[in-house]
Amino acid sequence: MYTFLRQLADSWGMLALLLIFIGIVVWAFRPGTKALYKDISDIPFRNDEFKEDDNG
Repeated sequence: MYTFLRQLADSWGMLALLLIFIGIVVWAFRPGTKALYKDISDIPFRNDEFKEDDNG
């Protein structure tokens, strides 16, 4: 049983993980998401309430 599971993990398991990885990469770099990622990257700079004088 161990040998069978080991061979299954070595062949089909590796293939499944590779396909999942490729899917994530394609999802992250799909066309049209540049504006979305730009908006997300600007989130830390949106807080206008914090001022240098309020530091402490």
